[in-house]
Amino acid sequence: MKTPIFYNHISGQKFISFGIAVIFMMVPLSMQAGELVYQPLNPSFGGDPFMGSYLLGKAQAQDTTKDPNSRDFTPTSATERLIQSLESRLISQLISDVSSGNATQGSFDSDEFGVVVSDDGGKLVVQVVDKVTGDVTNISVGGLFNP
Repeated sequence: MKTPIFYNHISGQKFISFGIAVIFMMVPLSMQAGELVYQPLNPSFGGDPFMGSYLLGKAQAQDTTKDPNSRDFTPTSATERLIQSLESRLISQLISDVSSGNATQGSFDSDEFGVVVSDDGGKLVVQVVDKVTGDVTNISVGGLFNP
């Protein structure tokens, strides 16, 4: 059996070492390690301010915990919305009548609250009574001029 030509002058172990040395010499000498520079992402730590909403969205998307004190949202029905709208309109008209001088006192009652509106010598007084808790709120608006 004939030995390969490259084994004639250099042994196998020396040839591998020589090959590795040649490969390292062929690599350009300008390759060096660069300086590592820290650039924060979070705007709280000096990062880009436009990343704040992106990071918050990503965090909220990953959040699987539920607040034990939160209430589940139930949309109001069409009837409830109509009742709220009518109550609001009636109370608005009552305040308008008292403030314009068409009436000196008026009241509105519902299942949850009662409203009494009165003219107290040029001062509009609105008294709201919460029937569920019994809380009473008085709102006084000065400068009411009856024409």
